[in-house]
Amino acid sequence: MAESTLRRRAREHDPSDTAGLFARLAKLPPGPERERLRQEVIAAWLPMAERISVRFRTCGESPADLRQVAALALVHAVDRYDPALGFAFESFAIPTINGELKRHIRDHVWSLHIPRRDQELRAAVRAARARLEQSGAGTKVTPAQLAAETGLSEEEVRRGLDADGVHQTLSLDQPVSGSEELPLADTLGRADRALELVVDRQALKPLLDALPEREKYVLYWRFFGNLTQKQIGARLGVSQMQISRILSRTCARLRQQLLASAR
Repeated sequence: MAESTLRRRAREHDPSDTAGLFARLAKLPPGPERERLRQEVIAAWLPMAERISVRFRTCGESPADLRQVAALALVHAVDRYDPALGFAFESFAIPTINGELKRHIRDHVWSLHIPRRDQELRAAVRAARARLEQSGAGTKVTPAQLAAETGLSEEEVRRGLDADGVHQTLSLDQPVSGSEELPLADTLGRADRALELVVDRQALKPLLDALPEREKYVLYWRFFGNLTQKQIGARLGVSQMQISRILSRTCARLRQQLLASAR
């Protein structure tokens, strides 16, 4: 079968007037004829969807993935478009495709999710910087120049600049700038497990202060002096069994007092 006029125009990136085809599509019942016509319409508008995806080429996503998202959005637009409303298909399809691409970028591309306002500032600042660099303003564009170009305040421009570059995170094995051997992981702080005990220690302190002297010594020598129960007993002139009882009784009483104070 010879190539249809519609497919030839699609190949030439000219979807032409598909209003009549949409009208026929709306009247056809589900079946092979309707599906064939649906595929024809999608093929006619596919170049438009691909051109829209190119606008997002600097977002950090691969061009192939962007084309796929745009094509799927086009399919949804074709299926949801109602010619009886009187609007041209492109006036419905273009916002639909743009919206799907933006949602995809927001949900899948950004390594660090930032507020939508900061994303908008980033896009405005990037576009203004590209215009200024192309116009010969120099490679080093200042925040003041960007503010004048975008109509934003310098504070908003700086927010947009700070939001740039968060699509990809750095590997912890990547060398720090200026060093070929020191990995980024070695410059990061680590969680101090002792911080988790600060509240418990502060709550325990007055209870320890209230203990009899002998029980204080037993706890101190056992848990801070690392002495055995036998060594502690030798210092106090009692048996190892007595030290064991003192430790058990004292720890149980402290535990009960802590639980009671937390209620």
